[in-house]
Amino acid sequence: MKQPIFSLNRKDPVLQELVETTDKRNLALWALACAKRVLPYFESEFPQDPQPRQALDTLQDWIDTGEFSMKTIRGSALASHAAAREVGEDNPARSAARAAGQAVSTAHVKEHALAAANYALQAIFRANIASNPEDAIKAEQQWQTQRLMEIRQESSEIHQD
Repeated sequence: MKQPIFSLNRKDPVLQELVETTDKRNLALWALACAKRVLPYFESEFPQDPQPRQALDTLQDWIDTGEFSMKTIRGSALASHAAAREVGEDNPARSAARAAGQAVSTAHVKEHALAAANYALQAIFRANIASNPEDAIKAEQQWQTQRLMEIRQESSEIHQD
């Protein structure tokens, strides 16, 4: 079976435009949502390893407070990626840990949100390899785009009040 190209989100002009025109905080909310959707793949395989969840908690703290510590953000991202390396072979758990590492990095550089979404797609693909991964990826891409539009709308409504 042909391996998918997981930069598909980067080629989606609608999503690309949304990412380019969305502020960092809203992209962080989106990256967090994307990574949380696939985190169970990691946690079910490695319940004693808290690093990917801690990365998402770190991102949530930044979203909530706006307080930025490069040391904390970088440490959380690196720890989540280390957890991914410990998984070994490419599988849903590894991709989920990578999604968390990229998500927390959004606090530093907003384009990491797209990488988090792509790793979430990769986790979905790998979790559905035996059935119909293309349909699963398509459904996830639709969810991702819709969720980003919802986050933008919710933010817009808050700022109008």
